Amino acid sequence: MNLWIWILAACAISYLTKLAGYLIPARLMENPRMTRVAGTLTIGLLASLTAVNTFSSGQSLALDARLAALAAAAVALWLRAPFLVVVLAGAGAAAVARLLGAP
Repeated sequence: MNLWIWILAACAISYLTKLAGYLIPARLMENPRMTRVAGTLTIGLLASLTAVNTFSSGQSLALDARLAALAAAAVALWLRAPFLVVVLAGAGAAAVARLLGAP
């Protein structure tokens, strides 16, 4: 199949999924359990995306400057630093790690 057919199919599925969300009755979404599940799923998906982007390079495991950046950002978050400080701490840690020879 042509690549554009797959792209259009993915777009259609994404649109239909979003449309299905609008068709769900509001009383189901106001349930406290649903709110907890949605919040937990969001956190889990973000954590898994962060882990995959930090520890992988293609099909292999990679331990490089990204690990130092994640650790520095985690410490800044633990200290309740503002978001901009968290980003700058991560970027600075990655820069120092690369300067010291990390791949």
